[in-house]
Amino acid sequence: MPVQRLNHAVLYVRDVERSLAFYRDVLGFRVTMEIPQRAVFLQAEGSTNDHDLGLFAIGAHAGASQAGRGTVGLYHLAWEVDTLAELARIRDALMSAGALVGMSDHATTKALYAQDPDGIEFEVSWLLPAHLITPEVTEGAAMTAPLDLDREIERYGARTRGGIGVSVPV
Repeated sequence: MPVQRLNHAVLYVRDVERSLAFYRDVLGFRVTMEIPQRAVFLQAEGSTNDHDLGLFAIGAHAGASQAGRGTVGLYHLAWEVDTLAELARIRDALMSAGALVGMSDHATTKALYAQDPDGIEFEVSWLLPAHLITPEVTEGAAMTAPLDLDREIERYGARTRGGIGVSVPV
């Protein structure tokens, strides 16, 4: 049976309460189960999954991840939002939290890059719906450009549902 989608991710963090506050307050995750000081299971806003993210405390002594710099490992997780308006809202929340580290236009994907309190990088993105993916758009698909989110909202509309026919069935 082929893989259909990612069900959840689990992260080791230094302080589960600090990480919970970040993922809850900045990204809108809600607690589905908690083992105080040890672990928390979170559900993304709009999800019906049991949990989308698990956070497990490893302690303040833990060093920074060296994945991609000195060891193999996961580079980042990417979460998808429905609209560019939602991407803009999350951009503003990430900026307010001092967590936003980059914004990229990958032609068919508009992406924000951020780091949580432990420096774990993640992406939040909006995907063009299939009917808007034209040869003119894909012509530069191999290129990464700085993301001008306001320009993309003018171009595609703030409320256009993303990913339809790509990551979301028609």
